[in-house]
Amino acid sequence: MARPAYRRLQPEDRRRQLLERGAELFARHSYDELSMREIAREVGISKPLLYHYFPSKRAFFQATLAQAAAELRARTEPDPALPPLDQLRGSLEAFLELIDENVLAYSKLMQSVSSVPEVRELVEEIRTRTAARILEGLYPGGGVPPKARAAVHGWLWFMDGACLNWIEHRDLSRDELRDLLLGTLLGALTAADAAPLEALGEEANAAAARSS
Repeated sequence: MARPAYRRLQPEDRRRQLLERGAELFARHSYDELSMREIAREVGISKPLLYHYFPSKRAFFQATLAQAAAELRARTEPDPALPPLDQLRGSLEAFLELIDENVLAYSKLMQSVSSVPEVRELVEEIRTRTAARILEGLYPGGGVPPKARAAVHGWLWFMDGACLNWIEHRDLSRDELRDLLLGTLLGALTAADAAPLEALGEEANAAAARSS
């Protein structure tokens, strides 16, 4: 009989590794395909021990999502010392790099948005936080125009669609997709007559023109 994994780990280390393995499992299987018994077998521990750390499959799933969200926030945190456009570019580069490293997990996550409430809530929370961060960078003094708010929120939905298309076809480089997304955002703000040109500068005009 196989010896249980993680026997000598401290509780926090064990919990962290369980979440890492859980993220791998939920990337390969849908939520409904897994039970706590199957998860315990896959990670190499007993089911009672798994329940000791997570009282239910939902709690385990939510914890893996929370960990993924925390990594996303950390990886895409903009550098406040940079100009707004460079902050956006850097965050986009980090986001696309993260997707590239976790293609299957990202695809599964997007496929689950309509059917798994926890995923839908997570994606909505990430979009809301990201929109707020972008708008705060573009309009540091407040007074965000309603059209700008609508443009940024709509662009985030567009971004996920563009990323899924990129994953499927792989006929754009990561840099090309980054520039397309950046230009599309600036183009949407320009079309909404809400581009903060004083914050973005002349490069924004060029990027918006390239996207048109």
